[in-house]
Amino acid sequence: MAEYQNIFTRIQVRGPTYPGIPLERGSWARSGKPFYSYLLGKFGDAQIGPIYLGTTGIASLICGFIAIEIIGLNMWASVNWNPVQFIRQLPWLALEPPPPSFGLRLLPPLSQGGWWQIAGFFLTASILLWWVRVYRRARALGLGTHVAWAFAAAIWLYLVLGFFRPILMGSWGEAVPFGIFPHLDWTASFSLRYGNLFYNPFHMLSIVFLYGSTLLFAMHGATILAVGRYGGEREIEQVADRGTAAERAALFWRWTMGFNATFESIHRWAWWFAVLCPLAGGIGILLTGTAVDNWFLWAVKHGVAPSYPHPMPAVVDPATLPGAPQ
Repeated sequence: MAEYQNIFTRIQVRGPTYPGIPLERGSWARSGKPFYSYLLGKFGDAQIGPIYLGTTGIASLICGFIAIEIIGLNMWASVNWNPVQFIRQLPWLALEPPPPSFGLRLLPPLSQGGWWQIAGFFLTASILLWWVRVYRRARALGLGTHVAWAFAAAIWLYLVLGFFRPILMGSWGEAVPFGIFPHLDWTASFSLRYGNLFYNPFHMLSIVFLYGSTLLFAMHGATILAVGRYGGEREIEQVADRGTAAERAALFWRWTMGFNATFESIHRWAWWFAVLCPLAGGIGILLTGTAVDNWFLWAVKHGVAPSYPHPMPAVVDPATLPGAPQ
């Protein structure tokens, strides 16, 4: 008996390669001769290329390469240029920001945060240039700019961690180091230092949108796969057709929970949930240390967390008593 299966792409479109719609006059040409890949065609479109680089694309790649080179060479130098130790210890290696004693000084000694500043500059330039590229490519194709603004939400959190909050705190030492485990260690110590970030209401909202977006995307993806045998991927065409995939999917959710999103609104729900995750998280990070010094005490004060009794009597520091030697 024939078995229908659509976890992976079952149909691969082959034919004359298509370079895409004509670009506006004066723009770069698309690069590379397109070809087909059977293996990649199992997961998506089988045609590879051509790609549009453009001025902002080239500039972004150059800046990103410079940043990665600075970070990587500093990490390699930290293990005395030993390639074996570099590979072995790579998850633990870091490029640290300047120490707090330098404050907001620009270009401190290279070995004390100067390289971190230079790498951060080029990495930020690379990310911002890539955002411009995403926005301009969408406009050139007549698309909405939803992808660019979703990307901007992630850039907001990145800038809060490495730029906005350090400026408000008066020290580049408050920024996140470059590195895999070192930046995770920074996250843990940051939470402990400010009384457990879990009590930060904006962190709570960020987690709600994080888990909520995964749930919404899983629900929608599962629904479309479930009605794939009826052509469910042709969503917009089927919205008004009775008995098609669109109506079956809508009936399922209406029967299951009494309400269903439309084939358009589910994408807006998922987009907003995903975008609000870094937006809320960035607000929570920005308030930490600037407006609130201890999130647990803040939560106790506002009735979010319980106030635990003190099992031991308070001890007075003898150095604070009248007549104590100074």
